[in-house]
Amino acid sequence: MQTLVICIDRDNDIGEKAGIKTPVIGRENNIEAAVKLATVDPEDSDTNTIFGGIKVLDDLRKRGVDAEIVSLAGDKNVGVISDQNISRQLDELLLEFDVKSSIFISDGAEDETLVPIVQSRVKIDSVQRIVVMQSANLESTYYILKHAFSDPKISQTFFVPIGLAAIIYSLSLLANYPEGAIVGILIAVGIYMLYRGFMLDDKLALFFDQMKSSIHSGKITFITYLSAVLVGIIATVQGVVSVWAYYVEGGIWYYGTLTLFTLFINSSVIWYVLAGLVANTGKVIDRYVNGLPVKKSVSHAFFITSVGSLLWGASMYLLSITLDGEFVITPESGIQYFVYSIILAFILSLIGIKISLDTIRKNRMFE
Repeated sequence: MQTLVICIDRDNDIGEKAGIKTPVIGRENNIEAAVKLATVDPEDSDTNTIFGGIKVLDDLRKRGVDAEIVSLAGDKNVGVISDQNISRQLDELLLEFDVKSSIFISDGAEDETLVPIVQSRVKIDSVQRIVVMQSANLESTYYILKHAFSDPKISQTFFVPIGLAAIIYSLSLLANYPEGAIVGILIAVGIYMLYRGFMLDDKLALFFDQMKSSIHSGKITFITYLSAVLVGIIATVQGVVSVWAYYVEGGIWYYGTLTLFTLFINSSVIWYVLAGLVANTGKVIDRYVNGLPVKKSVSHAFFITSVGSLLWGASMYLLSITLDGEFVITPESGIQYFVYSIILAFILSLIGIKISLDTIRKNRMFE
């Protein structure tokens, strides 16, 4: 095959709405899939993407080019999971067909983020974006905005912060404490922005996908991951309770934001390390049961513990200085704790590096 026309549906509308499993290979199969998707949702732009790909295919064949069309879909959780699904489908397709080059068909910039992934596997001769023409009047603008806000990806980004702010403000008025509304709104919106900014939605979706896979395959990681989540919740509650005790006693202006944040780390870091070790233990056990090498996973435990040691030692020293006379240790003892934590973290890191290097050397010997 000389040229493969690749139509991309990153959020898997073709599967979620029309119930069609991808990859969809061949002109007739793609026409059938597009018609089925258009019947279920006439407004979905992925229908136009497929028909646009069919037009490109027909033009290529008229010029005597040996070409074929395929539609690839990802997952409704757009991000790591959807991109992995498309990568896997493309890899399987390239094993079956000897493709020299490809033409990438999409309906917008979101799908085109997959261009580097496709390009790493097969040469791309052209990228075609299928744009549906709209009349530029007020009614059309309203229609576009209405359906844009109906899209979960847009509505979650736009409406969730406003909804959080409204709920917090209403609760503050009911509690006769409107001054606290500003603090609560800033905290809630800040947490949400960090959640979106660090793309934790993709990571959580990947985590839940792994949990689901663990249930179906009977892996122990389901139990260890669930235990790690519960320990992480305990760690957070432990830190918040410690901070709240000092906040109620003196307030944030007395102790300072840095002191309260350090107190949170000091109270919760051991629990967070324990959560990481519990999750890592399940991964080690599953790899051992499946006959896979476990040394690399074991080395992760040493790095997790070394980071926890550093954070705990540093927080002990900082608190002994900022809470001089109120903390359990003196500044002189605090500096000793800090030095000991650095030494312990250094030793644990060396052990982890040694295990990782041994694993790399062994893998190279088998290559």
